[in-house]
Amino acid sequence: MQALRARGLVCKGQSAAAPGRSQGETASGIAVSANQQKLEELRRRAAARLAGGVNSPVRAWKAVGGQPLFMAEGAGATLVDCAGVRYIDYVGGFGPAIVGHAHRQVVEAVAEQVRRGFAFGASTELEVELAEVICRAVAGAEKVRLVSSGTEAAMTALRIARAATGRPAIVKFDGCYHGHSDALLVRAGSGAMTFAMPDSAGVPQALAGLTRVAAFNSLADVERCFAADPEGIAAVIVETVPANMGVVAPARGFLAEVGRLARRHGALLICDEVITGFRLRFGAACELYEAKPDLILLGKIIGGGMPVGAVAGPAALLERLAPAGDVYQAGTLSGNPVAMRAGLETLRLLARPGVYEHLERMSARLAEGLAGALAGAGVPGCVNRVGSMLTLFHGVGEVRNAEEARAADLARFNRFFHGMLRRGIYLAPSQFEAMFVSLAHGPEEIERTVAAAEEVLAEARVGLKP
Repeated sequence: MQALRARGLVCKGQSAAAPGRSQGETASGIAVSANQQKLEELRRRAAARLAGGVNSPVRAWKAVGGQPLFMAEGAGATLVDCAGVRYIDYVGGFGPAIVGHAHRQVVEAVAEQVRRGFAFGASTELEVELAEVICRAVAGAEKVRLVSSGTEAAMTALRIARAATGRPAIVKFDGCYHGHSDALLVRAGSGAMTFAMPDSAGVPQALAGLTRVAAFNSLADVERCFAADPEGIAAVIVETVPANMGVVAPARGFLAEVGRLARRHGALLICDEVITGFRLRFGAACELYEAKPDLILLGKIIGGGMPVGAVAGPAALLERLAPAGDVYQAGTLSGNPVAMRAGLETLRLLARPGVYEHLERMSARLAEGLAGALAGAGVPGCVNRVGSMLTLFHGVGEVRNAEEARAADLARFNRFFHGMLRRGIYLAPSQFEAMFVSLAHGPEEIERTVAAAEEVLAEARVGLKP
């Protein structure tokens, strides 16, 4: 406990759950009461000083109701909240915690770097090393520009595409999310889907008008976009495997055909792998789907949980960026040495033999168990899985695009979310997010999760009876 406080991981005045204690338990009922009071105090303080009480909308739990948690510590596949309650975690920082929380090797590497300094306003060897690792692992990546977020990476890629083609318009897909920049916050997924706000206030119509929206997995929709503006589209941008309308796999040949169609019309293909890069394989997931993007966006895992983003691609396109070229982009914290060190150590762990095989085994068992829990309870729904990402959709039999995702029963998901939470399973507070499996998830965590889902869905079935 003292070690946790020294690291700043325990909220003041709380007692953390005792090691080895069951989910949802703390040292005593008195501790639970005191810690819950502390949690309420944190919520009041956050509401008073943070816009909306949070620093990212999905954390507010508006979609599921109830009071959001404040987390104090993560270790392996487990999170501990500020009330001392422990959970098996499937949020994983929304993707980057693929080796588990606070992995010893990553922590030691970051601690060593922190002692050397946080930021220098100058280049470091670490950013060169990370760029070299990315270029070796990702086909077509000759050069990299490192930035501080996936949003920034997407903005940069679009600017390159517009400069390279001399065209203003872009095509994106309904339900795919590429950050909150103006041109891309049009029918966005994830939190925006949850809030039923396809667009955002403050986005000028002139900018939104440059974005064409197609249905994911519909090549005909993409063809219509090009037919309507055959010489005006600079790029098609797509999540290689969407994870912000829930996990949806691309249809066989879809991404490859989109790329060919874009090239026929003189446009670029941008694959957004902020989530999928190094998660589905050691490199970019687009190679699994025979897609040949002109630019690839990376993030999350390549920073090991630290703020990071990247644009990777051929030298001819990346050299359009300043100072070599005429496309301006800059960032004070781009290539931050602490983030670089965390990312490099994470990638070293992922390069070990058997890593992705373990992720596949655990994820397949989880998906199988969740699907079995649905069937056993007689509750309608389906499980979409691609590698170590999956989503249990409630009330629908198949989800191939955003329209089908929106047909999911949100009330059922909300009950499922809170039922799992009571059993010590922490899911993202949105039907339209992924569950992320990490290397720290083993058979015990998976079976406990499946057992919890069976109980919750059985309760849901009872609730469906007249």
